Order: sequence, then C-alpha cells, then structure tokens
Amino acid sequence: MAKDLSNLQPAEGSVRNNRRRGRGVAAGRGGHTAGRGHKGQHSRSGSKKRAWFEGGQMPIQRRLPKRGFFNIFREEYQTINLRDLERLGEIVAITPEILAEKGLIKRADRPVKLLGVGEVEKKLNVEVTAVSAGAREKIETAGGTVTVPPPAPKKRGKYKKRSEREKA
Repeated sequence: MAKDLSNLQPAEGSVRNNRRRGRGVAAGRGGHTAGRGHKGQHSRSGSKKRAWFEGGQMPIQRRLPKRGFFNIFREEYQTINLRDLERLGEIVAITPEILAEKGLIKRADRPVKLLGVGEVEKKLNVEVTAVSAGAREKIETAGGTVTVPPPAPKKRGKYKKRSEREKA
C-alpha cells in the first residue's frame, strides 16, 4: 500500500470511545449510579475539590505558623552615595528630579537619602529627603550646602482626637 496522507488511521487499539456515563443501564456504567458508587462526597452533582483541599484534614495553610507582619507605613528610601554624584558632571544644584532624569534613582517622588561613600571635590548644593552625618560633613567641607525639607505631618486616620474635634 502506497504511503499517502489521504488514508491515515490511528494504530489498532490506540483509540477507544469515551465512556457514556449517566446514560442508563445500557451504557454499561452501573445504571443509576453511573460509576460513582453509592452515596459519598463525589456521588452527587456539583461535587468538586479545590487544589488545596485535603479531605477534611487541617489544610497546610492553617497548620503552618504565621510570623511577622507587614508595616504599611514603612517608607523606603532610595539611596545614593557621594561617589555617584560625580556622574552628574558639571551640575551644581542637585535635586531628586535631576537624579531621576540622569538615572541615579528610579522615581523623583519617593524619598532620597544621601550616603557618605566617596569623596566630594567641588562645591555642591544638594536637596534630598535625608542625609547621613558623614555625607553632610564632606559636602560642607567642600563648601557646598545640604537642604533637607522638614518632615511632612503624619497622616491620621479618619477619626480625629477629641481636642481636634472641639476646635472644629
């Protein structure tokens, strides 16, 4: 027989018909139980198990201990060192916007802390959210200035203190 694609067939015995469950005694699957057995969890319609279900045993996510917590008020600073400021070239006034533009930090709207690794040769005017004592000393020794804005007032919840309510 010539080999051509018009009369391909699967190998003998490799393909079987699907079992027709729930189609009565003639389907060969136990008639009224349709191969599900008698009673029990999976005998009725709508029965399914989630991937994490452990058959009534205490599930693993409840057996394992919970530790620690996530502080939603934590402020993460973007850090930059004095040695990184050399990459800015001749720029004297340094702000978070300039640092973000030059790719030294990712976002200008997040807090920036200046650390003292490296040396400063020229006079710089730096404006950052926070600065280490060593970095401030090195910049001021070179004749520059460091400006740190006052901390923003803490945001309170929706409930005010009694003294604040009485003022309003």
